[in-house]
Amino acid sequence: MRGWASPATAHDVAGAAIGAVAGIGTTIRRWLAIDEARRVLWLPVFVGCGIALYFALAREPAAGLGAIGVLACGSLRWLLRHRRGVAVLATIALAMALGFAAAQLRSGRVAAPVLAERWGPAELSGRVVSVELRPEGRRLILDRLAMPGLTEAQVPARVRLKLPPSAQIPIPGDRIAARAQLVPPPEPASPGAYDFARSAWFDGLGGVGSIRGDIRLFAPEERPEWRLRLNAARSWLVARVLALDPGPAGQVTAALLTGEMGHVAPEVMTQMRDSGLAHLLSISGLHISLVAGIVFFAVRRVAALVQPIALRWPIKKLAAGAAFLAISLYALFAAPGVPTTRAWAMGSIVLLAVVIDRAPLSIRLVAWAALGVMLVMPEALLGPSFQMSFAAVLALIAAFEVLGPPLARLRREAGGVIKLAASAGAMLATTLVASLATAPFAIYHFNRLALLGVIANLVAVPLTSIIVMPAAVLVFALLPFGLEGPALQVMNLGNELVMHTAQVAAAWPAASSLWPAMPAWGLALTSLGGLWLCLWTQAWRLLGLLAIVIGLASPWLVAPPDILVAADGRAIALRRDDGGLGVRASAGSDFVRDLWLRRAGLAVGEAWGAVEPSLRPHSACDAQGCWIERPAMLAAIVTAARELPAACAHATVLITALDVWRSCPGPLWLVDRSALRLAGAHAIWLRDDGVPRVVTVRDERGARPWVRPATGGGT
Repeated sequence: MRGWASPATAHDVAGAAIGAVAGIGTTIRRWLAIDEARRVLWLPVFVGCGIALYFALAREPAAGLGAIGVLACGSLRWLLRHRRGVAVLATIALAMALGFAAAQLRSGRVAAPVLAERWGPAELSGRVVSVELRPEGRRLILDRLAMPGLTEAQVPARVRLKLPPSAQIPIPGDRIAARAQLVPPPEPASPGAYDFARSAWFDGLGGVGSIRGDIRLFAPEERPEWRLRLNAARSWLVARVLALDPGPAGQVTAALLTGEMGHVAPEVMTQMRDSGLAHLLSISGLHISLVAGIVFFAVRRVAALVQPIALRWPIKKLAAGAAFLAISLYALFAAPGVPTTRAWAMGSIVLLAVVIDRAPLSIRLVAWAALGVMLVMPEALLGPSFQMSFAAVLALIAAFEVLGPPLARLRREAGGVIKLAASAGAMLATTLVASLATAPFAIYHFNRLALLGVIANLVAVPLTSIIVMPAAVLVFALLPFGLEGPALQVMNLGNELVMHTAQVAAAWPAASSLWPAMPAWGLALTSLGGLWLCLWTQAWRLLGLLAIVIGLASPWLVAPPDILVAADGRAIALRRDDGGLGVRASAGSDFVRDLWLRRAGLAVGEAWGAVEPSLRPHSACDAQGCWIERPAMLAAIVTAARELPAACAHATVLITALDVWRSCPGPLWLVDRSALRLAGAHAIWLRDDGVPRVVTVRDERGARPWVRPATGGGT
């Protein structure tokens, strides 16, 4: 019987395959040689991987493990310095160990007591650190606390309290006393949701709550430190702007002058997100670069008009120094966050490059700025500000590397009309690239994608550049003389036009779309794909597009849970056949319900009515609970005690907010009040093999410093 190929043919095929592999290897080595200078750009990436590894651990690592890892990997790198291939791997390990150590060190440095349980109502006193104006009222951050009933080791370093509308408003530096109630920072509302308690840990917040009744003010015991005086000045300016215009335009003006967005109304935030203009609310690269540019060109033009200065001094470098001073003061005053810090760092490097006659724009600048932020604030890596800020800048510079030369050639050789069209095209391309680069992070953190943001940005960004930010520079220049009123009015006018643009764009059909929750691995794959696309220059960079596509598809590659149960048992959601959610939520559970709907990619949920058999085949729900039948299991959700005996006898999975575990040994899996208290919110998948998959908030968070020790009991 003849084979598929003769021996000679098989030999030829094998030889061709070996030759193809060898050719691919040669091509990759050639590309690596061409991009050798860009390999260093991956060091911040591996530092970030080390930080992500630290936060992904289920348990807190042993003290000093990160430092030991840095010493071990550093020693290994030095020993293997002459073996090039292995030395590269040792360098990667060293970078990851450095990121891990930075995160562990930062977590230890910010360690402070966190409330273990509800405290109060009781008398509390403390020093006002800041006053935040929110749509629902004012909030205070207090430190130097006195809390009766707690030992010194139990008193948090800082707490955040909501101030009653009728209460007297203190200023930073004041010491107050009031009756208050506090709770520990809340855990995620469902597995995979935003972890406020982790953010609170790194912000030094050990509790949140509210003040009951009036407050009593006491004179400061000492002159407030400069940070508190700066907070007071920031609060004064917010009040000054909102007194002039309390509407959306004034709210945005105050945000751009002070960096505080808490007073921006929720509907305004929604319109800005839906229109793709949310980036204009936070002080980031656009605003810092505009301030630098306005001051740079103004100082340079004025200096050029003064003959002794123009002839004797390098006015370009003087202008760069003035611009650096301007952005430093602006960033310092504007409640520095990650976007502001990143923008200031990059702007400072650009201006330094002007002073020392170096090229001001490079992808290395982005890499070192990202490395600096990660080493100082490793927790920033997990937040949308860091991710979206650096993604936009990195994508823009990578695109400029490709499109910059032909655009420059076009401007040199083309006529006036073509140059104008090229400038408009460059603005459109800039907006499109930045929008595409930040889209995956908007999907992951906000479950929302602005589909028409490019069009809205083409209107809003020029308004910000031509009207809003020049007026902002004038506001700060005139503020010491009390003459800022006209400049504030101009700035409000510009922001009114921006807000009108956002309102119109958000009202367009399909202006934005809701996306289901993206798993963490999907975001990681998308991020690595984007980095691969931007950091290399050769053709293999296009492989990054494949990773991006798979990452963006990840929300539909994972099965959503069939049942969600809130940590207090007051909200329960069931997934419908059509992908919708039937939600049963009692008073006070609106936040949890809305978050569940958003993470499901839904604008509205279905009410869990008196009888709703369409939730699942062979299921029925009423005021007493819900029965869900599957081929190999029966799930019961019980809200009335009289239904418990039947559920205990027949259900495979029993879910209830009652405490029943001692008298209900029957179910394979029991979620009751004790289990919820122990493990937090639950997500449950009812699998056809008869064994449910259950993931809890406690499972995902592990035993970390920002996770309260488990309390309660259950099975």
